[in-house]
Amino acid sequence: MKKIRVLCVDDSALVRGLMTEIINKQPDMEVVASAPDPLIARELIKQHNPDVLTLDVEMPRMDGLDFLERLMRLRPMPVVMVSSLTERNSEVTIRALELGAVDFVTKPKLGLRDGLLEYSELIADKIRAAAHSRPKLAQRAGSAPARRLNHVFSSTEKLVLIGASTGGTEAIRQVLEPLPANSPAIMITQHMPAGFTRSFVQRLDSLCAVEVHEAEDGQRVLPGHVYLAPGGVAHMKLARSGANYVVKLEHSDPVNRHRPSVDVLFHSAAQVAGKNAVGVILTGMGKDGAQGMLAMKQAGAITFAQDEASCVVFGMPREALHIGAADSAVPLSEISERILASAGSYGHRV
Repeated sequence: MKKIRVLCVDDSALVRGLMTEIINKQPDMEVVASAPDPLIARELIKQHNPDVLTLDVEMPRMDGLDFLERLMRLRPMPVVMVSSLTERNSEVTIRALELGAVDFVTKPKLGLRDGLLEYSELIADKIRAAAHSRPKLAQRAGSAPARRLNHVFSSTEKLVLIGASTGGTEAIRQVLEPLPANSPAIMITQHMPAGFTRSFVQRLDSLCAVEVHEAEDGQRVLPGHVYLAPGGVAHMKLARSGANYVVKLEHSDPVNRHRPSVDVLFHSAAQVAGKNAVGVILTGMGKDGAQGMLAMKQAGAITFAQDEASCVVFGMPREALHIGAADSAVPLSEISERILASAGSYGHRV
């Protein structure tokens, strides 16, 4: 069996050692080299040609972001960021995903050794997903903003439910950025750890005509607004309060190893919204959301998945298509227009 070859870049010798220990325990991967800074890493990449790079955010001699930007321009390859959970680092990590990083792992605040070892399975899963990803598809930051769509509603009852995981932050941006201010209400579950959704929401809100919120329990769900499930904290459900749709946050156990879970959101939409819902599964590892989307389809909802060619990781969309939960596969560049059309409107670029 050919092993996934990993290069670890971190200025901490402890972290390099722990990452090496975690990765080398996996039967399908190995650390071929490690580097304390990007300049050394640059030479080791040429020497070892790794399949995946794990990259620290803050390092001496060259910032992780600067190195990532140059790397993705000159030699695109799968990169998993390794970030400490601070407000600045969460903003930097979101920026790294924009630049083409596939995913990220958070360093625990306390008990670094025990904390990282506890994340062993998660780290291995993210490296596996990265090894099978398409980083060259990532949109380069600084590219021209998407042209806004304009549309006319034939219904105000429709709402849109979106699920995503690996590669999802940039896919979500590309879906939301073209939407006009009077778009249908949108609820999104993106697999993301606690502490990072706020930076992600702030970034989206600055780019989009729709208003983007980190979802709060009891919040009314309104057209022109987007509600993102708070990462790592609670599942997000759709509920009713009288005639109104509202957000319900549920602090229960992970589902499909995730909290928030796409399946939880989609199942709630099937029960509460039925044929008034539109379900979308974007790029992501695993199968979270497929069964919930099937329930949505059986309740009369319109459902579709991102197509393989435009996915960073085709796991979640593939599963939804495989079990017949998604009606069709749609390129990422067409999903915004498909959402508007499915919500009872027509769209064109202006």
